[in-house]
Amino acid sequence: MLSLALKKNTPISARAFSKHLKAFATVDPKTMAGNDRGFNLINGEWTQTEKYNNLIDPLSGGTLMKVPATSEEEIKPFIESMKAVPKSGLHNPFKNKERYLMLSEVNRRVVETMHDQEVFDFFVKMIQRTVPKSDFQTRAELSVTVDFFENFCGDRVRFLAHSERQPGDHLGQFNTGYRWPYGAVGVITPFNFPIEIPVLQMCGALYMGNKPVVKGDTRANIVLEQWIRMMHYCGLPKEDMDFLYADGPTMEKILVKGNVKNTLFTGSSEVGEHLAKKLAGKIKLEDGGYDWKIMGPDVPKKQN
Repeated sequence: MLSLALKKNTPISARAFSKHLKAFATVDPKTMAGNDRGFNLINGEWTQTEKYNNLIDPLSGGTLMKVPATSEEEIKPFIESMKAVPKSGLHNPFKNKERYLMLSEVNRRVVETMHDQEVFDFFVKMIQRTVPKSDFQTRAELSVTVDFFENFCGDRVRFLAHSERQPGDHLGQFNTGYRWPYGAVGVITPFNFPIEIPVLQMCGALYMGNKPVVKGDTRANIVLEQWIRMMHYCGLPKEDMDFLYADGPTMEKILVKGNVKNTLFTGSSEVGEHLAKKLAGKIKLEDGGYDWKIMGPDVPKKQN
């Protein structure tokens, strides 16, 4: 476990005991109190923005950390990054096929890293600092995510791209169907599953040869940022995906002006319908809306 007695301004490399954790973590969920800040990832570089917003600490009401306030004047590199992705993707059944095995090896190292109890507990506490989840719920979210990576070790990423072939009706004729990437894609996810939803979606995009630009909910994006940093530590090329803190309209402009070929959106049906029109149908929706939350018997009586 990370020490509670260490000073808040002590570098993470000095605070952490796990060799894995101190290799990638830039914040400590037990000592966050306004001095930490998030970063955008663009073309393999972690970058800052001109302005930052204070993220409210749900426990104290103070400032938890500072998050990038990405403006429309700062999105040009993201747009250019998306436009630079070839239609054939980063890899496909004919091009850069070694990347299938490379990504499988990244998955193996992620599994190894997440089996370090300190790393697992680190992400449990990171999620709970931003999302009101019980210990059981949080550990279940992470366990499902680790299972996903275990399923895509070895040859499993390569097997995702298996083709189909049918015989023709005369000598030398046949039909072959290939699983092909879109190229530049977008991933937009909500706050309630800050690891499981974005990680499974962005990794699925990566496996097939796409380059995603990923925007989680700003309130919980720091958790996803730490996960992406861990994947870089495990061998994922930093240029393989872009990531940012931004509001909806800013992200929308990246998708439209960057000519993103498809977007996976998880969120409200209202926003989903809006994006379906703006993106001319180039979107996959996992929508929802406002639902009542039923509180169980474990809720303290003073909160009833």
